[in-house]
Amino acid sequence: MTDYEIKVQNFRCLNAVAKKGETVFVGSSLCELFPISEMLQNVEPRIRVYNRGIGGDVTDGLLRRMDESIFALEPKKVFINIGTNDISSPGYTRERLLAQYRKILEQIKARLPETEIYVLSYYPVNRALPGADPEQVAAMFGARTNEELLAVNGELEALAAALGCTYIDVFDCLTDENGNLRAEYTIEGMHMYANGYAVVLERLLPYLLENI
Repeated sequence: MTDYEIKVQNFRCLNAVAKKGETVFVGSSLCELFPISEMLQNVEPRIRVYNRGIGGDVTDGLLRRMDESIFALEPKKVFINIGTNDISSPGYTRERLLAQYRKILEQIKARLPETEIYVLSYYPVNRALPGADPEQVAAMFGARTNEELLAVNGELEALAAALGCTYIDVFDCLTDENGNLRAEYTIEGMHMYANGYAVVLERLLPYLLENI
């Protein structure tokens, strides 16, 4: 089994003993690395979050694991952060990403009509950290520029509104004066340390607290 398959199988095992009707976070590494449960213990322990992020995942992958990551848990709320790896991948097109994202949202609405769906904007990146090799940055980030992320965020906001989902902007709270992901928050320009996630949690908390 691949590491990805092991994680999906582990979700099946965890779901067997999980409490239904709670909150699910689903996505790629930016979701998997979010220490949301630990952070909430210090802020609001009544909120139970199941993290179903898998590093490296793309929209195709999430569509294949909807049962293990969302449907089996029958969540009251689901927060989604998927697609940044699509943007970094060769052959990326905005049209295909948005079509895939629409499928994800439509499937959740069809299977779980009572579930509140929250679409997280994409986080900013920082392609200009001190000492960064421009060639390595170009290879690793691909089309993942802040300009493209902002453009896709606008499309996601419109898509969420069209489908009756809630869009949450978590881009602007993470940027420096140049519009880049703040250097003190990031490991290599994409992934974040816990101090960055603390800022995200502050933005998400009102939505997490709704109707608990």
